Amino acid sequence: MITDAQIERWLREDVGHHDVTNRVPGETTGRLVATEAGVAAGLEAAAAVFEYLGVAVVDRLGDGTAVEPGDDLLRVEGTTRDVLRGERVAVNLAGHASGIATRTRTAVEHARSESDDVTIAATRKTTPGLRGLEKRAVVAGGGDTHRLDLSHMVMVKDNHIAELGLEDAIARLQERTSFATKVDVEVETVADAPRAAAAGADIVLLDNMTPAETRAAVAALADHDDVLAEASGGITVADVPAYAATGVDVISMGSLTHSAPALDLSFRTGE
Repeated sequence: MITDAQIERWLREDVGHHDVTNRVPGETTGRLVATEAGVAAGLEAAAAVFEYLGVAVVDRLGDGTAVEPGDDLLRVEGTTRDVLRGERVAVNLAGHASGIATRTRTAVEHARSESDDVTIAATRKTTPGLRGLEKRAVVAGGGDTHRLDLSHMVMVKDNHIAELGLEDAIARLQERTSFATKVDVEVETVADAPRAAAAGADIVLLDNMTPAETRAAVAALADHDDVLAEASGGITVADVPAYAATGVDVISMGSLTHSAPALDLSFRTGE
């Protein structure tokens, strides 16, 4: 949910306390236009900005729609002053989200070249305050959100293991979780993958392994049919086919959110 408080913060940051530039009289129309090909996302947030300002959104594409240069993503009409005030915030949000959706769609297509079953997932490496926008953009691109926050799944990471040991860390955290909460355990060696599964992991995260090591770890988990294998750690879009071919169930990628370039969009009024 996009709240009025979020929109107010976005606008206050951009408009400031003395906006002279946009004191333009009259009424106008506006179009958010793609200037490069990609996947549209963030349009709900962009529309919410204009609606907060009293500007009518007369048409918009659905998130996940493929766009080409010249396509309209969103059209508005209202007072010129308020259309102009909402313009930059809306373009920034939609451009950022569309860049994430575009990168995710590319990663999913690369995965499908090797496997119809592997899931492309995001991570918690999101921009503070924009996680909801970014996670929805991943979904628009055909990816999975992974956990939205710390409460959605227990992840036993390297620091937990360093402090408690692998088996003890899993046992300690399992004692504190609901029966409905999955436990994802990060391992850094092939040998530790079946150890984590035997200790109760629902998902074994194969961290920073090469494709060859990942394939070996997947094989080592063959006796644990109910345990998912997740590859993660520095995986780029170009790397996806090699990891998808290893037999993992999930490929999680921080780069979907923290490194996706914004899709180039333009906002045009009065046309």
